[in-house]
Amino acid sequence: MKGEPADMPPPPPETGPVLPNIKPSDPKLMVRIDKPKSGIGTAFAIDDKGQWMTARHVVDQCSLVGLQLSGDKYVKVDKVIISPKSDSAILKTRWKRKPLARDFFTRRQIGENGFFIGYPQGKPGELAGRLIGRRQMIVRGRYASKEPILAWSEIGRTMGLKGSIGGLSGGPAFDKDGELIGLVTAENPRRGRIYSLAPISLSQMAPPLSGKPKPKSLNINNYGVSADGFRRSKQIAKVLCLVK
Repeated sequence: MKGEPADMPPPPPETGPVLPNIKPSDPKLMVRIDKPKSGIGTAFAIDDKGQWMTARHVVDQCSLVGLQLSGDKYVKVDKVIISPKSDSAILKTRWKRKPLARDFFTRRQIGENGFFIGYPQGKPGELAGRLIGRRQMIVRGRYASKEPILAWSEIGRTMGLKGSIGGLSGGPAFDKDGELIGLVTAENPRRGRIYSLAPISLSQMAPPLSGKPKPKSLNINNYGVSADGFRRSKQIAKVLCLVK
């Protein structure tokens, strides 16, 4: 699928200053997590030993979690490890795929592009965004947490994708080098905002890599085709949560 620019101006060719350090005064994003219910999300291979990563709120308190192989065929997740500090979780399975390249320690820049790939509304899809700053996400409801996140202004999305991007939660956030820098945690459709976990949150949860995957650069023209490649290789998969 090719990314179709949204009704917004394209990002400028030059990025801005380095993203400031985390501050208590960062703008707050309030999120309420309701009671657990069956649903879908996105996950991605985080190592080559059968471990995957997704958002905590996608799999927390599920009776059964599975990753889609194809069609209505799923592989059962053997164990779910919930992060105590962030909206992330590790899924342990017997399904081994090549992990995504990652970069958790490069300082991000205001105005840089990010790319978000997965299964919005349960269907293959992807978005592009421009980094506008940092936020502090405060979660209430089913559980309580507070953590830094990155805020992106949407600049493109899959052709035909309208409205909410629910189902993309847990999907990877890439930088222009094609390296993993976060995962999708929340959205604000009315304002055209996408929110991803800060790279530091993933670095605290992700297992070490045995090798160094080679990334492929992404841009506003090729991210749709690249997204299809990630899904075909099954490095990015749909997550199914069943609640009894």
